[in-house]
Amino acid sequence: MFNRAIGNERLFKTVDNFRYFLAKMAQHILPVAEIFTYSLIPNHFHLLIRVKDEKTIITYFELKKKKSFTSLENSLADFIMQQFSNWLNGYTKAFNKMYNRKGSLFIDYLKRSCVEKESDFTSFIFYIHKNAVHHGLCRKIGEWNYDSYRSLLSEKSTLLQREEVISWFGSRELFIKFHTQPIQLKEMDLELNL
Repeated sequence: MFNRAIGNERLFKTVDNFRYFLAKMAQHILPVAEIFTYSLIPNHFHLLIRVKDEKTIITYFELKKKKSFTSLENSLADFIMQQFSNWLNGYTKAFNKMYNRKGSLFIDYLKRSCVEKESDFTSFIFYIHKNAVHHGLCRKIGEWNYDSYRSLLSEKSTLLQREEVISWFGSRELFIKFHTQPIQLKEMDLELNL
């Protein structure tokens, strides 16, 4: 998933903005999706998720809405997208209040790309972690404070799907090695339609 600020706006101006965004992401997205990786860039963000199974989402729907789910009256897809909308709208309201601004902060839609084959999953993880380097915010993967790379390598507790991501690459060492490879980002941008 990808979204960006409207115009020349910045989504994040302080460390507290980054932290609040991640806290709101956990609050709204974790009930409906598992998070593999993320990258928060001053004017946009990338997120690699997997939507949870239908039973889990229905259970959350019923808990949150305090009513039974029926497919004739309710749409799981709409409910999931409402969670994303609540996340971004909640962040926008807090951001607007903090900076005494009004109006939209994000463009109107979340751009989504699907993992259709195994190599897509690998490519998306790498692209997301390489994003700060691509935008000149740091010189190598692991230096940017606002992506998931270091969290995935940390021993600290995380809400990310750490074990699944690391095992996807075979081991912690192979994950690190993969992320040190050179890549031509311009070609990858076209391939991933980002």
